[in-house]
Amino acid sequence: MFKKVAAVILASTIAIGLTILNPFHTQAQTNPFNDVKDGDSHSENILSLYHSGIMTGVTSTSFKPNSFATRGETAQFIVNALGLNTEEATNNPVYPDVSTSNKYYHAIAILSELKVVGGYTNGKFGPNDSLTRSQVATMITRAFELSVATTTKTKFTDVNRLNDLNARSYIQTLVNYGITTGTTATTFSPNKNLTRGQLATFLVKSISAKDGGELEVISVE
Repeated sequence: MFKKVAAVILASTIAIGLTILNPFHTQAQTNPFNDVKDGDSHSENILSLYHSGIMTGVTSTSFKPNSFATRGETAQFIVNALGLNTEEATNNPVYPDVSTSNKYYHAIAILSELKVVGGYTNGKFGPNDSLTRSQVATMITRAFELSVATTTKTKFTDVNRLNDLNARSYIQTLVNYGITTGTTATTFSPNKNLTRGQLATFLVKSISAKDGGELEVISVE
């Protein structure tokens, strides 16, 4: 089943790249969000993903770019970015806090089946919990099937101090693909919570990396 759904990911990623190519290159886009201003570091990426149907606002007029992204919505936005058909998921992930009526259930189910995401040691998923920059590096690397870095040493001093060698490799993977340059030249801030604005830029960069750098990206985080 993993190979079957992985094949769907590859095909869907190519398809979504063709679908959203034009919106990413659109110079002027309508902006329904009163908290996303021209010139903001993530504004163009937010609007590109919004008009491509990949990300949504918190309300019809508010995006809340500085609010922390949740695990549930991040799963949904990644599924949207890949154009996945959630009906391909055949297993119920059986997280006690993710019922079948949860709006993120199908996204969490397929990403769990693909081993992109997993639950906590207590068996819960925490769909409303925020996630760290390190955690999103893991999700992006797995979801977009990026070639994992073979080194655990990075240019980021705070990443090199992490005990989790896999996390270090995933973060270096994003560096290799040009998806991140860090919060400074020498830090990635792996344990800081990810904002919705930062997530938008990560996703735009990830789509661009997967599709050979065809998309216009405004900023890097």
